[in-house]
Amino acid sequence: MKEIEFIKPRRKFLVFSIICIIVVIFVLIINKGLNLGLDFTGGTLIHIKSFDETNIENLRKIFTEFGYVKGIELQNIISAEPKTKEFLIKIKYAQQQDISKKVEDIFVKKNINYEVIRIEYVGPTIGKHLTTKALYAIIFSLLGIIVYVAFRFGSSVWGVAGVIALAHDVFLTLGFLTILGREITITVIAALLTLAGYSINDTIVLFDRIRENMRLMRKEHLDRIMNISINQTLTRTLLTSTTTLIAALALLILGNQVIKDFALALTFGVIVGTYSSVFVASTLVLEYHIYKN
Repeated sequence: MKEIEFIKPRRKFLVFSIICIIVVIFVLIINKGLNLGLDFTGGTLIHIKSFDETNIENLRKIFTEFGYVKGIELQNIISAEPKTKEFLIKIKYAQQQDISKKVEDIFVKKNINYEVIRIEYVGPTIGKHLTTKALYAIIFSLLGIIVYVAFRFGSSVWGVAGVIALAHDVFLTLGFLTILGREITITVIAALLTLAGYSINDTIVLFDRIRENMRLMRKEHLDRIMNISINQTLTRTLLTSTTTLIAALALLILGNQVIKDFALALTFGVIVGTYSSVFVASTLVLEYHIYKN
């Protein structure tokens, strides 16, 4: 099988990654940050049961008519009872008593036959607490990865390169979701942590092969060793990524809205993670060794 050249054009791909990061930063500036969901901003969740022909699109039009364009999320729920439909209405920043009364007034005016199953309020304090916990989860995950990879490979450069590639994947995935107008919820954070596992696993497999070949090919230059190693692990990388993508796409196509956000983040993240293992992580290690020597 002909060997594919991955290392020679590495700096072009590194520039491409930097351009993508700049674009994401620009998008975040325009959008004034991430589009945080109810879990982080606080607000009200209303779970209703409808006994007529109301559907999600009708509800969306009704709320738009009454001025609820931004900060509202509508979601279908499979009802256990026949001839009934259930919906979740999430309204960010809203106080429970005020918004629940307004929603009930809207339903009465539109002659919607409904029943309120539950109303939950997520206060700003809880939202801030969840934000802090999510940040801690990501930071401690990254630190743990650096320590583990540095211990396993005997040098911190491997761990730092792996984490930079991982941060690259997470940041671009967040940017992708922001461009699509998706909210960043606890479910998305779970997807990002799952992505972190897949991404660092790919990177460690590649690094392990590079380390092994460095012992076997002592007379070869590191760039040559890296290219051979990437080609040797390419089939495994593509098979693993494709399998994960098939599962994520199935969730994206067949799942409900909450699962779709998870699947969308994972689908994009797996693609970016496969790219970064080859063109970001290994490139950073090589450039460090070139600079050092």
